Amino acid sequence: MVGTVAGALLGTSTVTSFIESSAGIKQGARTGFSNIIVAAAFLLALFFSPLVSVIGKGVEVAEGVFLNPVTAPALIVVGAFMLTAIARIRWDDLTESLPAFLIIVGIPLTFMISDGLAFGFIAYPILKIATGKAKDVHPLLYIIAVLCIIRYVFFA
Repeated sequence: MVGTVAGALLGTSTVTSFIESSAGIKQGARTGFSNIIVAAAFLLALFFSPLVSVIGKGVEVAEGVFLNPVTAPALIVVGAFMLTAIARIRWDDLTESLPAFLIIVGIPLTFMISDGLAFGFIAYPILKIATGKAKDVHPLLYIIAVLCIIRYVFFA
């Protein structure tokens, strides 16, 4: 929790720290000792920041289009770990699978996690209402869907 708060104060994504922790737990790191080792490795990495900044700033391949050779492989691996959860999606039920698909596709197409999630949060209750399964939706999801719609109608 301290890492998440400190990271947020320094401008990093809290989702990143969650995903990294989940990846460590999946590999068997449950005692916290691995966190100490990772912290020590990050401290050591600070001395290499000038070298990484030369490589990691990205390579401009077109005006305003950058390739990031340092971060891209790590993000691909994390994305592959995250995709294992799609096996649990009920693909035979359109009211479950379509919102999940909108989230999966919406995040990379909009370059925003929040926008991709909003697509799913809006589609899920609408599809449940349209198919007569409105009681299957938690009331909080209706509120979130309405807030997302308001955000896109009035603040986009």
